Amino acid sequence: MKKMPSWLKTANFYEIYPQSFCDSDGDGIGDFNGIISKLDYIKELGFNALWLNPCYLSPFMDAGYDVADYYKVAPRYGTNEDLYRLFDEAHFRGMRVILDLVPGHTSDECEWFKQSCLPEHNKYTDRYIWTDCVWNRPQGYPLVAGNADRDGCYMLNFFLCQPALNYGFNAITHPEWQISYTDERVRATFDEMLNVMRFWLDRGCDGFRVDMADSLVKNDDDKSATASLWRRARAMLDGEYPEAMLVSEWCNAPRAINMAGFHCDFVLDHHGKLVYNATRNVKDGVNNSYFCKTAHVSAKETMRIYLDELCQTKDNGYVSVISGNHDEIRLSNALDERGVKLYFTMLLTLPGVPFTYYGDEIGMRYLSQTSKEGGFQRTGSRTPMQWDDKAANLGFSDACRDKLYLDVDRSADAPCVSRQLTDPSSILNIVKALNKLRAENDELQADAELDVIYCSDDGVLCYVRGADMAVAFNPTDEERSLPYAINGALFTVGGYLPKDGATLLKPQTAVIFRLNRR
Repeated sequence: MKKMPSWLKTANFYEIYPQSFCDSDGDGIGDFNGIISKLDYIKELGFNALWLNPCYLSPFMDAGYDVADYYKVAPRYGTNEDLYRLFDEAHFRGMRVILDLVPGHTSDECEWFKQSCLPEHNKYTDRYIWTDCVWNRPQGYPLVAGNADRDGCYMLNFFLCQPALNYGFNAITHPEWQISYTDERVRATFDEMLNVMRFWLDRGCDGFRVDMADSLVKNDDDKSATASLWRRARAMLDGEYPEAMLVSEWCNAPRAINMAGFHCDFVLDHHGKLVYNATRNVKDGVNNSYFCKTAHVSAKETMRIYLDELCQTKDNGYVSVISGNHDEIRLSNALDERGVKLYFTMLLTLPGVPFTYYGDEIGMRYLSQTSKEGGFQRTGSRTPMQWDDKAANLGFSDACRDKLYLDVDRSADAPCVSRQLTDPSSILNIVKALNKLRAENDELQADAELDVIYCSDDGVLCYVRGADMAVAFNPTDEERSLPYAINGALFTVGGYLPKDGATLLKPQTAVIFRLNRR
């Protein structure tokens, strides 16, 4: 394994959408002090690291992914000092905290962009991508014209409010305005992003999740130029902050890890990989999710791309599987309660660094509603955490209902922490038990070997971590046979029956056991 932060081997992340987690001051929006008040809950569940979605100063046209000032937090969450205290409180409990880094664009309200819009040349003139003339608007580029006194059109990176920061171009197709990624005029852009990273690392941050990590250099089809920038970031971390980590939203682990130098890369739904097949593959009303009991999906196909990327990145970094995130439809949208439990069994026993999205540990539902702060269909996965069924707004906030950032689930059976804590068979307690098993067994940590010993077209899957820690699945609604004997389980969802040197797996079953290979 390449040099890695020592704590990553045992890292188990919990993602927090700050505005939706816990409101400490009654304004209807979650904040840093609310997160601090729940650190003991997160630790007791067995998570030892946090990922916070963007909490920088922002006009919130894209829920904070439109940054106005990378060095200052948004007042809705508190102050910079409150965030520093969050770092300290987490570290006191033996937990790590990473922030979301948004390097591809800023808000159009960022002072850098306002200066770049000026007709007079200044230090920010080349900080964003501009054409040479307002009338020069070549096809194929998301350009905006007429919004500034500067004679030129600027490029967007995503939404209208997000002008693209200038990291140059790999292939130059319009030399009158495109700058090479090696040009000194654009080097300052990435230098400043490295300074942003240093600023937060110096104050207690433990690393970064990088938003749209592959989007920096333009006309970069093979992403080699973009990768060269991230290798600079990795070199900086290795030299100055060797215990800091980088996880990318790249969705191509061989490129992100092997080529760009990230410690981890996410497996995400929208690239049709394991998580997509395993949880939310619902099209035209047909549920083809691996853990949907009626889908009867091939385990071979479910694991194929994941195993290939795992093999290609071996000893270079970690592939990170997730339960969900702020951009994905909730886990429980496609799976029943048993299916969710089976999915967590896979998530928390696979190699790599796992990430659990807040609320997935209680099976929170996707709540379709009006778009909020650029969320659109994603808004339903960003609703407030549900703590206590006896408290106002399920314990998220004391504010009046109409003041809440988003409304909570008002159904009578809304999943809540308080209710699930007392139920030994709840999703919450299943997750807690799995986290404990992972923490206590080296074979289940990030870098232990994975050997898939049975992977069938009828849905049955069995893999071994380390020497003999085996995990078997039958996600279907029918009994299935596993050609290995299970003589005592360490963990079970569902049921099984030893039979003639093999094992009959009951419908919707997952078992963790010691495998006797003799």
